[in-house]
Formats: sequence, structure tokens, C-alpha cells
Amino acid sequence: MYRKIIVAIALGGIEKGEKILRKAASLLDDGGEIIALNVVEDVPSYVAIELPANMVEDAMKDGREKLEALIAAAGVTAIIEIANGPPAKAIISTAEGHGADLIIVASHVPDFSNYFIGATADRVVRHAKCSVLVDRQKI
Repeated sequence: MYRKIIVAIALGGIEKGEKILRKAASLLDDGGEIIALNVVEDVPSYVAIELPANMVEDAMKDGREKLEALIAAAGVTAIIEIANGPPAKAIISTAEGHGADLIIVASHVPDFSNYFIGATADRVVRHAKCSVLVDRQKI
């Protein structure tokens, strides 16, 4: 069905990652490609002063290691990509850069803040130029 799928995986919701990686594998054309993406958010400069200088680099290394373990546990073949910046923007940019025809993101149970700020999945759905599958969490 799809030749290139971006699977956005937040480390805070990594337990959902195996499920959406398997979902991606089931939707992938023969010879297609899955890109497992984790986005490390920027730290505001006023906060960064108080943190170790290599914090973002360490978070990116940690993300890569956790995605490697997750991909092995899921038993799928995927390329790992770690991005830095606002999550929705990085997911969309990665999808466009790879010419993806599907983005898969996991949802979470919305809280009150989502009505004012908006969830990453909401932003991806609104602004992506390709199809987006939102894997809903069972309540």
C-alpha cells in the first residue's frame, strides 16, 4: 500500500512504538521503507544555561539506542532517524525530505491543555502533505 512510511515515536510513549512499527510493516509495499523517527525538542536558551552543554546530544544518542532496541523487539526492518526541534515541524519536514507517502503517529488521551496548545498529532494531521494514520489509544 505504501512505499515509504515515517513512524514517529516519542520516547515518553515508547510502549506504543512496537504496535505502530508493526502496523507500518503491515502497510508497507514490498521493497518499501520504514523510517523510525524520534524528535528531541530544543531546550529554551533561558533553561539551557542551567543544563549540561551536551544534553541535547545525549538525548539524541539515548533516542537512537532506545529505537534500536524497539525495532529489534518489534521484529521489523527500519531506518532510524533522530531529529531536533519542534516535534510536529520535524515530523513533517522529515516526511517531506524522504518523500514519504504515510506518517504514523500514536495518539494519547487528550487533556485540557490540548484544547489551547494542540497536540503534535493534531498539527501533523493539519499540515502534512501526505496521508497520516493516527493510532488511537484505547481508553
